[in-house]
Amino acid sequence: MNDLGSYDGLGLAELVRQKKVSPRELVDDCIARIDRVNGRLNAVVTRLDEQARAAAGRPIPEDAPFGGVPFLVKDLGQPLAGARFSRGSRYWANDVPDHDSELIRRHRAAGLIIVGKTNTPEFGITPFTESELLGPAKNPWSLAHNTGGSSGGAGAAVAARIVPMAHGGDGGGSIRIPASCCGVFGLKPTRARTPHGPDTAEAWFGFALDHALTRTVRDSAALLDATHGREPGAPYAAPTPAGRFLDEVGRPPGKLRIALCKTPPLPSTPHRDVLDAADDAARLCASLGHEVEELRLPIDAQQFALDFTTLVAISTAVDLDEAAVRTGRPLRRELFETPTWVVAMLGRTFTASAVESARRRLQGLSRVVEAELARFDVLLMPTLGAPPPLLGSLKPAGIEATAQKLIAAANLTPLLRVSSLVSAIAAKIYAFIPFTPLANVTGLPSMSVPLTWNAEGLPIGSMFTGRFGDEATLLRLAAQLETARPWRDRRAPVDAG
Repeated sequence: MNDLGSYDGLGLAELVRQKKVSPRELVDDCIARIDRVNGRLNAVVTRLDEQARAAAGRPIPEDAPFGGVPFLVKDLGQPLAGARFSRGSRYWANDVPDHDSELIRRHRAAGLIIVGKTNTPEFGITPFTESELLGPAKNPWSLAHNTGGSSGGAGAAVAARIVPMAHGGDGGGSIRIPASCCGVFGLKPTRARTPHGPDTAEAWFGFALDHALTRTVRDSAALLDATHGREPGAPYAAPTPAGRFLDEVGRPPGKLRIALCKTPPLPSTPHRDVLDAADDAARLCASLGHEVEELRLPIDAQQFALDFTTLVAISTAVDLDEAAVRTGRPLRRELFETPTWVVAMLGRTFTASAVESARRRLQGLSRVVEAELARFDVLLMPTLGAPPPLLGSLKPAGIEATAQKLIAAANLTPLLRVSSLVSAIAAKIYAFIPFTPLANVTGLPSMSVPLTWNAEGLPIGSMFTGRFGDEATLLRLAAQLETARPWRDRRAPVDAG
């Protein structure tokens, strides 16, 4: 009781049920934690102290699994009534929605009390959290390093024990990337497992969906129980689970067939530390009785990069165009970061034929990947191509930054039609995240598990991807790994406790 930061979300909810602590006490404790460390981390970018205290005084929903537990929501993807919704962008800096998203409504019904919103890059485009509006989120394991992105503020907040879990979204790895960088557990569920509306039906051609970053596997499972399921008007739905996800935690996974793949699907030369971490995870799995076999997936990395970039770019262009329609305000270049503006410019260069061709190739890639994995239960890969990067190291610099500014300022759209230039713009990003987007394109459930810390004391995740609709196997395996090599009690140097 003296250290509420040592409890996970379900543990705090149990204290509330036993009347050992009140929701107001949990909220006040969380606010104090933000006060203690957020000045160093910049993880929480919008404070909702009084709204949270008011919510703590209301009755807890019946059978709520997380009754009274403080929670943070990413400032992207999910509107929250009465709270700034910046999306990391100067253009949206003063937007305050008048409604909750369906996912937020389910969070509230689960008993969660939202105490603030977390840092994110502009529109979640980059895998690092350093927006010009919100400033950089810093890693609790080393303030000189990035948290990853785009749920970087969430990763920092959970790792620093501000909250036991926080909302995140994942369109190309944006839950698993910060989970790896910050040494926490991050699960991207099966496509359409969680709701995306009511404002939009899907994001990034269905690549993106929302869940959470947590310190424990059971919190992730219980939250998925509380939030999964089709919403009215959704274009499609994930397969119905056989039972509760929480019941899978602690259930023996049996002898799994695990494919170990260290060859990145996107162009990259992975760092030795991440390859060693994947090998270490494979040995751990083998020691637990699983069968591990190395596999190389037949993927054209350059074509994958070009097609994925095409669809993200066109989505970004449409997002900006829709913003202008919704607000009635013109799109002025100075209201957006240069890389975002250039990505949107790129998106407008593609013909409908080019976009549809990219989409079909990625659908074909999904079929190839699932066929290759048919004889396996789980795919094991490094989560990232490198350990957590230094702040600023992934941002455009030098000639690259100058070229982007010139292209944006002079509207040099024809230059963006040169595929080699497009590849150069994306090369640095894909070198860092060469593994995570595959699960977004295929729609497969995927998780980053914090099993390794390198010689510099930085966390390195290992990524396990399951069959479509089969979060159950991943959760059973994750719980087994959590027992074999516990991580929840590891404390980062910057700790709110």
